[in-house]
Amino acid sequence: MNIYFFETEDWERLYLEKKIQDLGIQGSVKFTKEPLDDTNVDLYKDTEVAIVFIYSKLTKEVIDKMENLKLIITRSTGYDHIDVDYANKKGITVCNVPGYGNNTVAEYTFALILALARKFKPMIERTSKGIFSRDGLTGIDLMGKTIGIIGAGRIGKHVIRIAHGFGMKILVYDRAKDNELIEKYGVEYVGLEDLLRSSDIVTLHVPYTPATHHLINRFNIKLMKLDAMLINTSRGPVVEIEAIVQALKEGRLAGGVGLDTFEAEDVWIEEEYLKRDDIPAIKLKKALETFYILHSENVIVSPHNAYNTKDALYRILDITLDNLKSFIEGNPKNIVGVSS
Repeated sequence: MNIYFFETEDWERLYLEKKIQDLGIQGSVKFTKEPLDDTNVDLYKDTEVAIVFIYSKLTKEVIDKMENLKLIITRSTGYDHIDVDYANKKGITVCNVPGYGNNTVAEYTFALILALARKFKPMIERTSKGIFSRDGLTGIDLMGKTIGIIGAGRIGKHVIRIAHGFGMKILVYDRAKDNELIEKYGVEYVGLEDLLRSSDIVTLHVPYTPATHHLINRFNIKLMKLDAMLINTSRGPVVEIEAIVQALKEGRLAGGVGLDTFEAEDVWIEEEYLKRDDIPAIKLKKALETFYILHSENVIVSPHNAYNTKDALYRILDITLDNLKSFIEGNPKNIVGVSS
């Protein structure tokens, strides 16, 4: 079986090679640092198992060129970079890595919240220049504030747990109520508009689907308090970037904005993308809008870094290999798509 690992760093390769040997996984295993997409798929036409990360783009066209493809494993929870429906129609199994960073992303969410609440960005910029004035650095307490959590899944539940520890009032917008969360943490389930109106801090923890595209947009963002804070550690297109830009220009979202993921982030994060001369105009426009907010004192933008701890990265690799071994043994795990 021809197994290709894409987007792998040297340390990952060393770890995976040893684990693959220990687990007795048979096959031709190859590694590359580059993502898999339409620009290089011709080099990997013999792939039977493609193990990718979020910057690979497995479109219909890419999948069609790999005629022997049997399994796709993404080393991430999200899988919107893969045409899962088309893969399933062709009999290709698609697996993800759920649960590896539930507490990790939740902790990072509060790192952003605390950094904005206590004005770390301007404080660090000033002190690095030898300026130790406290003028304009007055922050806020989290205790007693209302946090609105959009999505109370694996990550959202950890955010709830941490928020309860801070003594916050917790509002949740989700498709289903969890009575345990209500009883244990005093969670109140509300509609999206009520959550936006009532929350001091709004944080998103939902997957990216057609239903969540621009869940926060230029219309409903106006419902938020003028001094509200907005955090997104889920998927970029869940929040309309133009809505944030417009809100900031109008003096809203004064509490700050923390974005670990944002629309058109690949233009900034993927170095190879910057070398291309065919960047779609709409992506370039969104990227330039992100550039505008980068310079706002109350905005923190990070490069899709919420999951990035040693603990979580090793969990990703372990679950990935478990997915691979289980598939080879005829009992695939963590399947996504129509067959899940």
